[in-house]
Amino acid sequence: MPKYVNPALVKTNRRNVLRGSLLAGAAAMTAGAGMAGTASKRMAPHVAPRPAAPKFILAEAEAQVAAPKVDLSGYTRVQQELVAPPFAPKHEQVATGGPKIVEIRMETREVLLTVDEDTGASIWALTYNGSVPGPLIIVHQDDYVELTLSNPAASQMEHNIDFHASSGALGGGGLTHVYPGEETVLRFKATRPGVFTYHCAPGGAMIPYHVTHGMNGTLMVLPRDGLKDAEGNPLRYDTIAYIGEQDFYLPMDENGDYKTYEVAGEDFADSVEAMRTLTPTHSVFNGSVGALTGENAFKAKVGDTVLMVHNQANRDSRPHLIGGHGDHVWENGKFANPPQKDQETWFIRGGSAGAAMYTFLQPGVYAYVNHNLIEAALLGATAHFVVDGAWDNALMEQVTPPHVVET
Repeated sequence: MPKYVNPALVKTNRRNVLRGSLLAGAAAMTAGAGMAGTASKRMAPHVAPRPAAPKFILAEAEAQVAAPKVDLSGYTRVQQELVAPPFAPKHEQVATGGPKIVEIRMETREVLLTVDEDTGASIWALTYNGSVPGPLIIVHQDDYVELTLSNPAASQMEHNIDFHASSGALGGGGLTHVYPGEETVLRFKATRPGVFTYHCAPGGAMIPYHVTHGMNGTLMVLPRDGLKDAEGNPLRYDTIAYIGEQDFYLPMDENGDYKTYEVAGEDFADSVEAMRTLTPTHSVFNGSVGALTGENAFKAKVGDTVLMVHNQANRDSRPHLIGGHGDHVWENGKFANPPQKDQETWFIRGGSAGAAMYTFLQPGVYAYVNHNLIEAALLGATAHFVVDGAWDNALMEQVTPPHVVET
């Protein structure tokens, strides 16, 4: 599994936080002075009060104050305990009772992540709850999501969250900016069923910086009566495999070695330069090379039906299950649309999530890859399913083993 460290090297507060606009400006000045890319030089501290919010955000806040209050008296409140990927929180596939207010809590953590143990490549990952991707959230259509978003005092940076499943205020991004030592509560109604990306979006160049440093995840909104095939028949799964595909752009020095940095945010100028190439140094599943292979591979049995939820917050991807198929595929991730059937490879648009369901028919190791095979084989975008059970020769059989032939 990915290795995360957060030594909390530098204490911060809301007056010295490296806010997006200040950090970007400082990085630009540093680059202009010929100092960009010098990992050993710490960024100068910045002292600034919280700047005034943009006028349109202030207008939205004023509109909320003026708007009628929502009557939530008929809703039951439940708490969802989020779990680390690749696992899914406890949930019902078919909702019982009426819509609920689902309370969740997430913390924006800046952690040192080893991306590849073989090369020592690492990054100060910006995360929700300390993992890349952020945790999978599961609710039902017409439920309310009530998120408490907390930014620890030890953080270096401002964070927020944009839910693609929500309506208004930049997906909640305009209402959730939290400085170190702050927290906020956002509530929104999940009106559309499907799987949706969420990510941090502080503004300007900080948006791609945060997203490509791991600050993204998936919200799944199930239909209240569960998933259906194209004919309206119910579909059920035994387990969820939650896969977050992450492109990293790790700065390198003149010798081709990956740079290291003391604190989160120190790599901003170097990372922007690396991101401008549009060429990732790594494309991995769940934070690091090998995070979902070997001992960390998904486990299943012949006959198990797995719902594979795949998020890519930044780049297009082409998932393929080697040795299997997509029995039912919601390529665009929206459950109100009928699923495609019997897909070999499907397409996940950058900035979205998709889902595919498959029932395993044979035992063995299945590789789940980005079928840009360069990225799968060379950049790390590979996961494994290890499936137990009895072999079915009617589906596949080695008629003659390899042997020497005389010529």
